[in-house]
Amino acid sequence: MTPRVAITLDFDAIALWMVRGMTSPGPVSRGEFGAYAIPRILGSLRSRDITATFFVPGHTVETYPEQCRMIRDAGHELALHGYVHELVSTLTEEGERETIERSVEAFDRVLGVQPVGLRTPSWDFTAHTVPLIEEAGLIYDSSLMGQDYEPYFVRKGDACPPDAPFVFGETTGIVEIPVAWSLDDYPQLEWLKSDAGVQPGPKTAKEMFEAYFDDFTYMTQIQPGGVSIATFHPQVLGRGQRMLHFNAYLDRLLEAGAGFVTCEQVARDFLAAGR
Repeated sequence: MTPRVAITLDFDAIALWMVRGMTSPGPVSRGEFGAYAIPRILGSLRSRDITATFFVPGHTVETYPEQCRMIRDAGHELALHGYVHELVSTLTEEGERETIERSVEAFDRVLGVQPVGLRTPSWDFTAHTVPLIEEAGLIYDSSLMGQDYEPYFVRKGDACPPDAPFVFGETTGIVEIPVAWSLDDYPQLEWLKSDAGVQPGPKTAKEMFEAYFDDFTYMTQIQPGGVSIATFHPQVLGRGQRMLHFNAYLDRLLEAGAGFVTCEQVARDFLAAGR
């Protein structure tokens, strides 16, 4: 069996900072760099014949249509990621529905693309999220962490009473493509503001990509038909030595026999297998 890797990129751009109320030139410029880095990231993927999935807020589609068209024209998947990277747990059901509908409309109007999947911003989730995914006619989500190397069908209607066992809800036909914070570049590499000031991420790019590759290696040992989901952000990944290590990581995966897939491919294969 060919071990699979899904390279996923959350093209948040300025929306990531807007939702935090950080709209001064400094943080906005951090978001701008994400758009600036798109051509070099696409170049790395193109030179290796790798197809990836880009999760893009509707605001980014409207703000950076040229870059989003470059992604589309290069044959990569474009999928939903909120409208302005809003935390869905802060929204009403109608507000959450509006972010999906507004983003779907932007994808269609600007790109002529009908997305089939969603990743919630910051992997936030509510009791309404799965029903709204169903309502929108999507086939997969990529926000939860209930497994690691194998998709599964996500539930709706879970309950977590404080004085009784957890109540598992109804299994749906929506495919969950699981993620992990340990395979996300943002908390590991980005400079973040805290009460102690501005703190750097805990890892270097070299250390992070070694860990990513080790995770892939472990998957090949215990679940060779699985899929490793790696999450990146253009505004984090796209700088200097990080790109050097990203390129080396891709080359190591290719040498190890990895097959690269989009999240849509993963979801459709899972559905076709009737699992």
